[in-house]
Amino acid sequence: MATYSNLYIDQGSDFTATIDLSQTTGSLNLTGYTGAGTIAKSYDGTSKGSFTVSVDSADNELDISLTAAQTAGLKPGRYVYDVIIKSAAGVITRVLEGQLNVTPGVTFDSSAPET
Repeated sequence: MATYSNLYIDQGSDFTATIDLSQTTGSLNLTGYTGAGTIAKSYDGTSKGSFTVSVDSADNELDISLTAAQTAGLKPGRYVYDVIIKSAAGVITRVLEGQLNVTPGVTFDSSAPET
């Protein structure tokens, strides 16, 4: 069963989080695993974005991230998300899910000229 966790993201900012799987997956060896994560407005909705997921098999962790450009493209509000891992044999396990809250931003690029 996936762990449920709400995430909060500032619109227009880089986002990274580390998911420690050592407690939830027991002795699972993540060597050869890949990961994926999707954001949508609702569970049956169209994808609004995807996390970059890096698997660290040595520490049994996943790093998920979004770039500032990706978060700038998300309208402020509440979304749902999940993160899965896939073994080399094709076995898929959902490890994290929850609500993702995007808070609005005013300044997206401090180097942009003022208009």
